Amino acid sequence: MENNNPNYVYDNVIQIDDASASRKFLANVFLWMFIALGVSAFCAYAFATTPSLLRLMVDENTHGLSGLGYIAMFAPLAFVLLIRFGLNRLAYPVLALLFVAYAALTGISLSFILLIYTAGSVLSVFISSSLLFGVMAVAGYTTSQDLTKFGSIMIMGLIGIVIASVVNMFMHSTGLDMLISYIGVAVFIGLTAYDVQKLKRIGAGLEYGDATAKKYALMGGLTLYLDFINLFLMLLRVFGRRR
Repeated sequence: MENNNPNYVYDNVIQIDDASASRKFLANVFLWMFIALGVSAFCAYAFATTPSLLRLMVDENTHGLSGLGYIAMFAPLAFVLLIRFGLNRLAYPVLALLFVAYAALTGISLSFILLIYTAGSVLSVFISSSLLFGVMAVAGYTTSQDLTKFGSIMIMGLIGIVIASVVNMFMHSTGLDMLISYIGVAVFIGLTAYDVQKLKRIGAGLEYGDATAKKYALMGGLTLYLDFINLFLMLLRVFGRRR
């Protein structure tokens, strides 16, 4: 699981009722999300199907991760933190470059799933994830019910998943791993609706404090990207067929 909290605090915002501005903002958010998914998918496929690239990730002597392999596995979290805390300090092109680099590293780290699971099951789970994500995104956008309290519950569930995952690293319990996966699917389905509603409100005409609207759209794209990637990984753990 990508153990990166996909929820961010958008400080110093003033909401104005502007449906056109909200739609434009969300269009930019989803554009960034799709760009990141495209970069990740390309990198994952390239490294999984090119032996010379795969050898860069695995030490031929120890058959463990190489230096690049460890970077690909652990650097994405550093990139997320850098983007989050650099939102008001870094220029928009720098943030965009960091986001693309983060998506590329995430894709490289995900290349291993194409070696563990069959291509057919990865594709079917990806399609299922896309449909679930799309349905919940539409639900979050169209519902008139305030999902703030519901989102808080989902965030607490996310924290619980992270803690349980760390504990299971030592327990190696198959049953607990499957329970975490099922709960994770529910949590990220819920977070998708909550985050889309939150981003809709943010985009409905805001004064952004020190950050520009473009920066917030990029951050929103990162939020939804993480929701989708984690939903995909959780579903893969439940329904993926191993080679």
